[in-house]
Amino acid sequence: MSVPPLGRLRQAPRHLLVCEKGHARHARSRHAAHVRDHAYNCRVSFLIPECGILPEVLKSTIADVGEYYLVRSLSVHELVAQEFIDAFVKKGSCYALTYNTKIDQDNTAALLPNGKLILSVDKDTYEELGLQGRPSQYSGKKVMRYIITIDLTDSGFHPDSKKHNRVLWALKEKKPLEFDFLLAWYNTEGSTLMSYFSKNQIQALKPKITFNTLRDLQCPVLQSNELQGKPDESCSTEELFEWLGAVLNQVSLDNKSSSFLSTYCCPQPNTMVEKAFLCTITGFIIPEKIIQLLEQLCCYFGEPKLAYWLTLTVHGFADSPVSWRESEHGFHKGGENLYNFVIFRNLDYWLQMAVGTNDDCPP
Repeated sequence: MSVPPLGRLRQAPRHLLVCEKGHARHARSRHAAHVRDHAYNCRVSFLIPECGILPEVLKSTIADVGEYYLVRSLSVHELVAQEFIDAFVKKGSCYALTYNTKIDQDNTAALLPNGKLILSVDKDTYEELGLQGRPSQYSGKKVMRYIITIDLTDSGFHPDSKKHNRVLWALKEKKPLEFDFLLAWYNTEGSTLMSYFSKNQIQALKPKITFNTLRDLQCPVLQSNELQGKPDESCSTEELFEWLGAVLNQVSLDNKSSSFLSTYCCPQPNTMVEKAFLCTITGFIIPEKIIQLLEQLCCYFGEPKLAYWLTLTVHGFADSPVSWRESEHGFHKGGENLYNFVIFRNLDYWLQMAVGTNDDCPP
C-alpha cells in the first residue's frame, strides 16, 4: 500500500454499514442474490450460540466447500482465448483473481462469473494496451489508474470479430500481462481447470477449516423485528456488528482496567451462554458454496434449539478490483468489504453489508 501524505493520514476514513431485514423463506427474499453479487471471498465464519457439537449435515456441507486452484505465471490473454471461454465461461460460473497483487500499486485482474474480465491497471499500462477503459473513480485529480472491462460473453466477441482480435493482440503482443491467479469453477460437468491448465504450473488447494468452542461467552440480546434495538430490551444491529468483530478477532470482552489491548465489553442487554461454536473457513470461497452453507444454517433451526440466533460472516479480498457486482473496489487504509447474516430462530434475518472508504454503497 502506498503511503499517503501526512495530512490525509490524520483524516478519519469513511466506513459504511448498510443493514436490511428479511425472511429466508419469503418468495422475494434477496439473501441469495446478495451472496451471488459478492464474488471474491477469502474468509467465511459462522457462530452458533448454545452449540457444542456441530450437526453432521453442517459438517458435510463444510467439507464440500470444494477446492480451488493457484496457477502461476498465467498470461491474461489465455483467459480471452475462445477455447477457454467455451469450456468454462459459458458452461458454468468461472472465477479468477490475481494473487498477491496490491490494488493501489499493481496491475490486477479478475474474471467474474458473468463473463466480465476486469483489468485495473496503471496509467502506463493503460496507454500501452490501447484498450478502451475509464479512469478509476478513486484516482483523485490526477488520474493514475484505469479500469478496463471486457465482456467475454458478448455476441460480438468471437474469433472472427475485430473486437476479439484487438483485445487478443493487445494482451498477447502489445502489452502482455502475466499474473499468478486464483481460479475456481462451479460446474459438475465438462473439463476441469486442472486438466485445461496442465501445461502451466497449477496447484489444487483446499480451504483451511478451523473449529473452536467458545466458553462462557457474553452475547447481545437481539429481537428480529428491532434493527435499532430497544433500551433495556435488545441491542441494535450496529452493536451486534461491533461485538461480532471483537469475537471473531478473539478480543477479550472483560473490560478489565489492566488490559492494554481493549476495554471493549459486550453491549447491554446481554446474556451469558455456556458455549458457542465458531467455524472459520479460509481460502478462495465461491458464492455458490456460501449459499449452500447459508441454507444449511437456516435448516439448523428446523428442530428446537436453545439458540435464538446465529451468524454467518463473509470477508472479501482486500485487493480485489471489485466488491459487489461490478462496483469498483479500492484499498485506501484497509480494503474492507464484508457482509454478515444474523439468522433468527423464526428464519427472519438481518443482512449487514460493510465497506471502507474506496467503495460504492453496497446494493
